[in-house]
Amino acid sequence: MQYNRLLKQIEFIVEIDKLKSIVRQTLLVDGSRQEDSAEHSWHLAMLAMVLAEHSRAPVDLFRVLKMILVHDLVEIDAGDTYCYDEDGNRDKAERENKAADRIFSLLPEDQAIEFRSLWDEFESRKTPDAIFAASLDRLQPLLNNFRSGGTMWEKHGVKKKQVYGRNSPMEEGAPVLWEYAEIMIKDAIAKGWIGE
Repeated sequence: MQYNRLLKQIEFIVEIDKLKSIVRQTLLVDGSRQEDSAEHSWHLAMLAMVLAEHSRAPVDLFRVLKMILVHDLVEIDAGDTYCYDEDGNRDKAERENKAADRIFSLLPEDQAIEFRSLWDEFESRKTPDAIFAASLDRLQPLLNNFRSGGTMWEKHGVKKKQVYGRNSPMEEGAPVLWEYAEIMIKDAIAKGWIGE
């Protein structure tokens, strides 16, 4: 019985290795290449550990880390949908829910329920843990885009309204991080990296 459980866990671990091949529309800070979704998740986990003190509400860091590590696993099936891609975002929730059903079902039932619950909590953004995790999920690509010279914003013709719309919810989870983000956004607009 225990061996069957282990086999399911190993199959899940092998399956999620595919996240390393999902390329995102965010460059590494040095601008040398686009990051993959696994790198993004690792970076978010580090942001959570370093920046947890800036959360508006107290958070359970361990839960935040677990949410961060599972939140993009659905991209294995659904792909990474660029946050400013209006067409791609129309059916994103449907694609990601279907992916969550398949990917988390690879685990033993108790873990499948826990991981899916963490993913659902992150997506709903209703608990302090999820709100803070989602704030970091906005800060990381913004920071990378800014530090890499706005290349991807320019490439995709991203406008000020889009950047504010996407990132202003950060304020709910971490006001000081939003203040810092606004400084970057205003500077990027002034430099012409983000269109008016």
